[in-house]
Amino acid sequence: MARSPLNAEQRARRFFLPALCLVLFAVPACAQTVRPLLLEHGQKAHGKFELVNDTLLPLNVVLEARSFSVNEQGEISYRPLDPHIHLKLARMSFRIPPQQSYWVFYEATADRLPAWFVLYANFTGYPFRNASSMNIQLELPHTVYLLPKGDLKRPDVELVTAEYRAATRKVVVEVSNQSALFGRALGAEISGGRGKVAQNGFPLFPNSHRRVEIAWEGEEPPQKLKLRFAKFTLEQPIAVRQE
Repeated sequence: MARSPLNAEQRARRFFLPALCLVLFAVPACAQTVRPLLLEHGQKAHGKFELVNDTLLPLNVVLEARSFSVNEQGEISYRPLDPHIHLKLARMSFRIPPQQSYWVFYEATADRLPAWFVLYANFTGYPFRNASSMNIQLELPHTVYLLPKGDLKRPDVELVTAEYRAATRKVVVEVSNQSALFGRALGAEISGGRGKVAQNGFPLFPNSHRRVEIAWEGEEPPQKLKLRFAKFTLEQPIAVRQE
């Protein structure tokens, strides 16, 4: 059974649509949408997501499944779907009429867990071309996680670094997931003096290291970091580096 996503971490690529809407239409809503952006499932996924066409044109959609990796800085790299992930889709291409939506249903399993992949919906059919005479194409992602039972526990996670860099006015946070489980930091909070900054959460992939930079605008250096997870919170004083 699908669990509600904790936050949306994926992004649309090649998003030319806002400019396209200004050129072609004068309507209040002119966009394509995928919802939800991500879902977390158990060992087997019976999932669905909705694609919305808010334009006045029919649009063609082609689905493409890709595996991906996330590096220490949170940058995503894509590749063809890993062979140990098995995905079933009723249709890989279809057409969405103007101002209507389409539900995509899928089933997915994996030979080993945890596993994750993204389903990209490639929208085409816009009558507008860019300056290079290339057809406009919009890609919207729906991310799928297949997860075993169990959540990250306090001993699984090490808060390696919490350091304020005065030269850049940023707090550098480094976290290590030392387990074979996928987990998520739900949010980060830094505070000092009268200042406080909250930061969105981020995923922690199995046996991985994650680095996050958080801007600080307070008059005094920040003093404390709180990093919230589903079942525990990490707290640590923030070191200050002046150079």
